[in-house]
Amino acid sequence: MIDQKNSNINAKNTSNGNSSTNSQETTIRFLSYNENNFEEKELKTLDKLTDLFKSTQINWVDIVGTHDLDLLNNASKIFSIHPLIAEDIITTNQRLKIEYFPDYIFIVLKAINYLKDEVLELEQVSIILGKNFVFTFQELKPNQFNQIYERIKSSKGRVRKLGADYLVYVLLDVLVDNFFIILEDYGDRLDTLQETLIQDPSPETLHAIYEFKKEIIKIRKATWPLREVISQLGKMDSDLINDSMRIYIRDVYDHVIQIIDTIETFRDMISGMIDIFMSSVSNKMNEIMKVLTIIATIFIPLTFIAGVYGMNFQNMPELAWKWGYLTIICVMVVIFVGMIIFFRRKKWI
Repeated sequence: MIDQKNSNINAKNTSNGNSSTNSQETTIRFLSYNENNFEEKELKTLDKLTDLFKSTQINWVDIVGTHDLDLLNNASKIFSIHPLIAEDIITTNQRLKIEYFPDYIFIVLKAINYLKDEVLELEQVSIILGKNFVFTFQELKPNQFNQIYERIKSSKGRVRKLGADYLVYVLLDVLVDNFFIILEDYGDRLDTLQETLIQDPSPETLHAIYEFKKEIIKIRKATWPLREVISQLGKMDSDLINDSMRIYIRDVYDHVIQIIDTIETFRDMISGMIDIFMSSVSNKMNEIMKVLTIIATIFIPLTFIAGVYGMNFQNMPELAWKWGYLTIICVMVVIFVGMIIFFRRKKWI
């Protein structure tokens, strides 16, 4: 059993906190393949797994449901994996990281799921790469790697012709591509939010913008440290990674950078939308204040005239005049109409 870690690259902590993990049944799928042969089995335990391993083929064990500590400890004993690895796998709020051991490489990543009602969910995915084997541990269903199963089973692409390091590349590529799919949908949602904001800058729209911002931040927490993990994997000096694979890993790294750039663009757009909302609210308030000011301005001379003739002086000739009341009313109307015309010419109303 290996007790010494050679390198440990930690990234930001991206907590998922899913309470549904413990209620899911653990499933184990075993694949053994090379260019000419393919074998697939559904397992209940790992007890006889070593008997299924073939040294001349790539052996892939995919475990969905990481709450079974006994199963993980059993895997650690059978394959001489450090017991702390099992602890890291079952701790689903683990930081994204990559650790190098003499006989294997351990990687912790975050995968993204888009559930019904546009609910975003992150799950932890752990990968162990050995000489001719790969272990994958997924926290939740559905299985992220079903499409890879089909590619291996139907012998599509180069995955059957290359080694375990290429399988890890394919796994990473699928996880990263899922982010692209989600972000494409988020781009459409952001465009819709922008149109809604222009047409109806209501508190409900602002709430939707802030909810969208929270989801973008969640994705950012999952992808930002991924950049360092993929970079370290590509630079790692290990016999487990063929030099010809490094160009593929760099391709995944470029995709991660593109995702991060897209997320940063979304964040800038969201900040701009919040500024637009605040400006819209301010403009509405200014319009209201302008209307109230115009009304008050119109009534200032009218109130002055009414106040003058409301004073209790004895000698006010207009009070005894036959046409006094009508004249004052007409003067008020003329003042009112004149001020309205003046305001319209100034384009204040």
